[in-house]
Amino acid sequence: MEISLIALAVLLLLAFLGLPLGFAMILVGVVGFAIVRNPEGALAMSTQQIVDLSMNFEFTVLPLFILMGAFVHRANLSQELYDAANSWFGHRRGGLAMATVVACGGFATISGSSLATAATMTKVAMPPMRRYGYDDRLATGTIAAGGTLGILIPPSVPMVIYGILTETDIGKLFIAGIVPGILMILLYNSSINAVTWFRPEWGPRAPRIPLRARWPYLARVWGVLALFVLVIGGIYAGIFTPTEAASIGAFGGMMFVLWRRQLSWRTLTDSLVEAGRTTGVIFTVGFGALIFSNFINIAGLPRDLVQMINAAQLSPIGVILLICLIYIVLGCLLDSLAMILLTVPVFFPIVVSLGLDPVWFGIVVIIVVEIGLITPPIGLNVFVVQSMVDNVTLGQIFQGISPFFFASVVGLLLIIYFPIIALWLPNLMR
Repeated sequence: MEISLIALAVLLLLAFLGLPLGFAMILVGVVGFAIVRNPEGALAMSTQQIVDLSMNFEFTVLPLFILMGAFVHRANLSQELYDAANSWFGHRRGGLAMATVVACGGFATISGSSLATAATMTKVAMPPMRRYGYDDRLATGTIAAGGTLGILIPPSVPMVIYGILTETDIGKLFIAGIVPGILMILLYNSSINAVTWFRPEWGPRAPRIPLRARWPYLARVWGVLALFVLVIGGIYAGIFTPTEAASIGAFGGMMFVLWRRQLSWRTLTDSLVEAGRTTGVIFTVGFGALIFSNFINIAGLPRDLVQMINAAQLSPIGVILLICLIYIVLGCLLDSLAMILLTVPVFFPIVVSLGLDPVWFGIVVIIVVEIGLITPPIGLNVFVVQSMVDNVTLGQIFQGISPFFFASVVGLLLIIYFPIIALWLPNLMR
């Protein structure tokens, strides 16, 4: 175990010194494998892992879903999602913040990324909240927390990564994220309601929009709802696989942009380049994670952890709570994709040995990674929001995050102690 812990420390040091995480994991994994076994075996292992991952057909899901999100994002849908949510919630105390959370959930159905959701909704939601006198702490905290829904509500890039790493059904993971995603929206909006109950000046009411005038706002976002139902509904009904759903989603996203007369050569090339760059980054980190996890397995870290857990005689729930605590600590240092790629190969064998459901554990991992995205001192969603908003400090945003942090913990505990919340829909799938 000692060499594994030293390797983890070196990996974190290299990442803090500015070496891209994927290359850092490749370097540490190859060198560590060479020390434990031999240099020839390390080179053979690393090249084989890169070839195997590159040839993995299931990974075609990633660029296609990313391309779908890029197309729909360029249709300027985010503003209309926010306007639709605002028409129904804006007149309530803290209503604009509630509308932001709902709009984040809607944007998550086409994004698959927490950072993209947080960045987009900062542009859309922050100006009107400031215009109506919302406190910056509540406004920025809402956006940073709402952005975490980007990786829980399907389609989700981290879910795809988890499914491939653990050979878990990606379609079931997508469906399993729907009810927890709705639960987190309700918990976040309950937090906003509680905050504005004690501090009503933080979330003043916006003018009420007549009921008859609200329906046209919903009519403008029917396209994204139809695309979500087509993709996720098709997976749920067993009509097509996640890979086929991703290709249909990408094509549907392009048709959506075309229908809204936003498609041009510039839009097309920008969307393709964005999808290619994002996929390249994910693949590089994936290569490094597989190489590093092979070294960790050879060094015996998972085996030693299992022995320590057995010696401690923890219950399965106790083990899961311990794993969640580790994830929250790592969330202070790493981004969501890095955490999943780095830790799932270590923790998943432990979960399997306890007889726990891999789909349920995947949702637990996604939620606890969400919490890491808003946990100080790093909290990448917080940095994204802070970089895009003037005259707001990190301390103010973290202060605004605190009620959402506790709401996320409540949601996590509900999923842990009541797995049916995540497994009800997947269990009904064909």
